[in-house]
Amino acid sequence: MSEPFRVLVVCTGNLHRSPLAERLLAFRLASAGGRFRVSSAGTIAVNGAPMDPAAASLLTELGGDPAGAAARRLTAPLVKDAELVLGAATEHREAAVRLSPVHGLGRAFTLREFARLLHEDDAAGLTDPVERAAALTRGAAARRGASGGGSRDDDLDDPYGASEEEARACAARIAEAVEGITAAVLG
Repeated sequence: MSEPFRVLVVCTGNLHRSPLAERLLAFRLASAGGRFRVSSAGTIAVNGAPMDPAAASLLTELGGDPAGAAARRLTAPLVKDAELVLGAATEHREAAVRLSPVHGLGRAFTLREFARLLHEDDAAGLTDPVERAAALTRGAAARRGASGGGSRDDDLDDPYGASEEEARACAARIAEAVEGITAAVLG
C-alpha cells in the first residue's frame, strides 16, 4: 500500500474547530482503509491542551471520536508534510502558507473554500481515493483564482467560549463541508 494522503486541519488554539473537523474527516474517510492520515494543529496552540468539552460533545453527536485529542502548535514541517491543509478561516490558511510558501500555496485552503471549489470532474475516471484526493486538490488550486475570489462564508467563526447555539452552528458548517469533501474523495 502506498503512503497515506496527509491532511492537516488548522485553527487558532486547536481546541474546537480543527480537532472537530480532523476527527470528523478521519471518521468519514475510514472506509478508505487507512489510506488517509488526518491531523490538526493550531496557530497559537498550547501543546497537549485537551479538546474543548463542548466540541468533544458535538463531535460525538456527529459520529466522531474525541478520545485522545490534544492540541499542538502549527509548524513549518507539519505544513510541508501535508498534501492538503484546511484552515478554519482565511487567517489559518495564510499562516500555513507563511510557514511554508512553496508547499502551502497550492495545498492550503479554508475547509469551506475547499468544499466550495471541488468539482467531481477533476477526478473523473479515478477510482482510488488517494488519487481522487490529489486530483481534487490540484483542481481546486487551479480554480481558486478563477472563482471570483473568496467568500466570507468560507471562514468558520471561533465558537470557543461562545453560546451552545453558536457552537452547534459552527459544527454544522464543519460537518457540511466534511460531507462534501468526503463524498468527492470517495466517489
